[in-house]
Amino acid sequence: MKILVANLGSTSFKYSLFDMSDETLLARGRVERIGEPESPCSVSIGGKSFEITACVPDHAVAVRQCLAQLTDPETGCLNSAADVAAIGFKAVMASGYSGVQWVTPALLDAMEELNKVMPAHNPPYVRAMRLLNEKLPDIPLVAAFETGFHESIPDHNRYYGVPLEWAEQYSARRFGFHGASHRYIATRCAELFGENKRIISCHLGGSSSVCAIADGKSRGSSMGSSAQTGLFHNNRVGDFDPFMTSHLMAKLGKTFDEMLDLFSTKCGLLGLSGVSSDFRDVMKEVAAGNKRAKLAVDVFVGDVRRYLGAFLVELGGVDVIVFTGGIGERQPEIRQLVCRELTGLGIELDEAKNATCMAEEMPLQTAASTTQIWVVPTNEEIIVARQTVAKLNERA
Repeated sequence: MKILVANLGSTSFKYSLFDMSDETLLARGRVERIGEPESPCSVSIGGKSFEITACVPDHAVAVRQCLAQLTDPETGCLNSAADVAAIGFKAVMASGYSGVQWVTPALLDAMEELNKVMPAHNPPYVRAMRLLNEKLPDIPLVAAFETGFHESIPDHNRYYGVPLEWAEQYSARRFGFHGASHRYIATRCAELFGENKRIISCHLGGSSSVCAIADGKSRGSSMGSSAQTGLFHNNRVGDFDPFMTSHLMAKLGKTFDEMLDLFSTKCGLLGLSGVSSDFRDVMKEVAAGNKRAKLAVDVFVGDVRRYLGAFLVELGGVDVIVFTGGIGERQPEIRQLVCRELTGLGIELDEAKNATCMAEEMPLQTAASTTQIWVVPTNEEIIVARQTVAKLNERA
């Protein structure tokens, strides 16, 4: 069974193609600048890369272009487009829905209802998925929601201190995101260490979150009702006191919607560092002595350590700390700062091992550490592919 896993942006379509008989990655590709006169369409198949330029006015055409490259008689890996059993999407959130769902008009309406809560994610997904449903009716579409992994979070970590009816009627409660990544970490750790381990999963990247995992299930997430919360992100605010919003509106002369846009696009690492939304750029500035860049890094690390401590208490200890995501996998300095001065808690990083680890699955703890510390490169796409197959099997 061949499954195409899609990652949608407002003007991009990125995809991975899996043969789920043995979970082999057959191809990985992307279509960019959708809607412009010329769109680069690239794909890697069997270790070889191919790129063409085409007119791609919308996401439906992007999928067709993707399938054309995958079925090319000379370079492709599929006999025909009919070989694709379904397209799976790493969707984020929908009002009243979670888990793995068929993409239907009702589901898309429920996603659209939360456009203001998920301004960077839901609008492009809803637009593209509506179009795909309309123009590619023969290909089943499956949405694997990020909130699904966190359905196991206990009530004491789920509710805010607001009237209960707000939570029950308007979804004003914590949900948690990066579900595919944290689910992969839970699955992979079970393979590495056996079941029933207490894990703190640190997904650190352009968007970041920390998750407490016990018995393979989520027990708490740093993210709340939206993907703007928790740790600050590349350009999103993270946790922020809502009572400061009206004060800033008056001082900056902004409307509420304009403030939400600023919170979603001009804050986080970009806003605090004043340098970039890319950690690599900020770390270069730190090395050059930029104090504002160092402040941004220190605040980010402080946020990670705050949730690390909270989840250590929630789990009653920790057996494994995992770093994943672009920053977690590729920034030894951040891992070192997060783990510093924690030997009294049985957490001791081997600095020599840490310095050499770059996006490689490996342990980083010292022999004296009672807590294992690992880098585990995440694989969100295979999780979505597995969930899509399971949904298809429900029809069988």
